[in-house]
Amino acid sequence: MSAMWKQYLFITVLVLATCGLAPAQEPAAKLTFKAPTGWVEEKTSSAMRVGQYKLPRETGDGEDASLVVYYFGQGQGGGTAANIERWVNQMKQSDGSASKDKAKEGSLTVNGLKVTTVDVGGTYTAETAPGSGQFYNNPNYRLRAAVIETPKGSYYLKVVGPEKTIAKWDNSVTEFVKSFEFK
Repeated sequence: MSAMWKQYLFITVLVLATCGLAPAQEPAAKLTFKAPTGWVEEKTSSAMRVGQYKLPRETGDGEDASLVVYYFGQGQGGGTAANIERWVNQMKQSDGSASKDKAKEGSLTVNGLKVTTVDVGGTYTAETAPGSGQFYNNPNYRLRAAVIETPKGSYYLKVVGPEKTIAKWDNSVTEFVKSFEFK
């Protein structure tokens, strides 16, 4: 092929791409999920959140629960064990015992994805915003969380709220986890 033809071909491809006539690219695969009836979808408050929901409070609880699905990018967000440990340490026990001794860890495979879960109750003491230096102090709370391993890196699920509210939505959180697909 002559240099002139190569240049012509290059310019043609460039023009087609600029006009939007270039061949379509396959969309990037991502984690998909289906929120159960009764959850309130919220506008995500950062680019790292790929799903954000309010789980309406149970009668007698002072607050709704929140559920967030995070994705930080391939190779980002830390390993499974480190995240489970961090989440467990965000809960303190009123009797002074270690939260790790009360935490229930599990693992399952959902549509070919390895999912590692943790469930722990206590006083929620996580930082209100990263780097803020201010912390929650919410007794009688429960935290459910999961790391979902995909071919493009891990996604992270965190559900936190008053114990009765989390109990109310327990089955729907489990169904939500079972809806995960990577496509």
